[in-house]
Amino acid sequence: MTDSSQAAVPDVISLPASRSWLGPLMVLSGGVCIGFAPIGLRIGVEQFGNELGPQAIAMWRYIFATPILFALVLLIRRRLPRPPNLFIILAGTFFAIDIGLWHWALTMTSVSNATFIVNLGNVCAGLVAWFFLRERPANVWFVAAALAVAGAAALSLGGPGLHNGGLKGDLFALAAACFVAGYMLCSKLGRRNLSGIEAIFWLSVTESIVAFLMVQLAGERPVPLTPNGFIIPLLLAVVAHVMGQGLIVSGLGWTRTSVAGILVLSQPVVAAAVAWKLFEEPLTALQAAGAATILVAVWLAQRERAPRNQAA
Repeated sequence: MTDSSQAAVPDVISLPASRSWLGPLMVLSGGVCIGFAPIGLRIGVEQFGNELGPQAIAMWRYIFATPILFALVLLIRRRLPRPPNLFIILAGTFFAIDIGLWHWALTMTSVSNATFIVNLGNVCAGLVAWFFLRERPANVWFVAAALAVAGAAALSLGGPGLHNGGLKGDLFALAAACFVAGYMLCSKLGRRNLSGIEAIFWLSVTESIVAFLMVQLAGERPVPLTPNGFIIPLLLAVVAHVMGQGLIVSGLGWTRTSVAGILVLSQPVVAAAVAWKLFEEPLTALQAAGAATILVAVWLAQRERAPRNQAA
């Protein structure tokens, strides 16, 4: 599916130097939108838990997003989406498995452990891209990565009343982190001959199929008992998926994978801030320091110049 005829399609543009900030800004904005995903999942499980389980919520998030993205492809590209390439299919599979494993990890270990371990995958994406794509990060990235890991640890593990998570749950979270890195890498490769909106559409199609299999594996009810069960998945489809994942995948065309991995760490900062306001969960001093450290890492990471000549 990645033959030369597809690669030759004239759908590549260059990002002007004066707009080299656009790609990182899109990835950062996508991370902000995805920060609402754990909030939506928590509301869905707490208030509509009798309707859908966490795996089913993820599945319907992808399903609802797919027709919206298809309409956007027709509107923006004014044609049907080009066939997906192998890397996009792999990226969609990795993303769906990542979310599924993280949801399972949350039931076996502490939320702090699971969140911290999974977020390590975003940082490791830079090292994976260095190995496979020869995208050696700039020296400032290593400083940003160290700050990001330290900040994520403080934000996730610095709350009161935390308990040690079970080893099995931590291993599930570690596996999810590996799939995060694979998702970022394959999304980057898949964007080489697909536009951003086409890529996210095919990602959603793949994720819907994989998530359905995971719902069956988890033994959850695939369809809610009442229409109210669709409310949270629909909101997640628009905010976290169409806007969040769409911005990240589109921005990856103009952003180094290493930089994108750190920019996406705006997600736990947003989630913590919203939880503080919505669930009255104030941050400890250590968590606040962790959030600030992540923001410094994000600022440092975006100072690296973005790559050019990727699909729009």
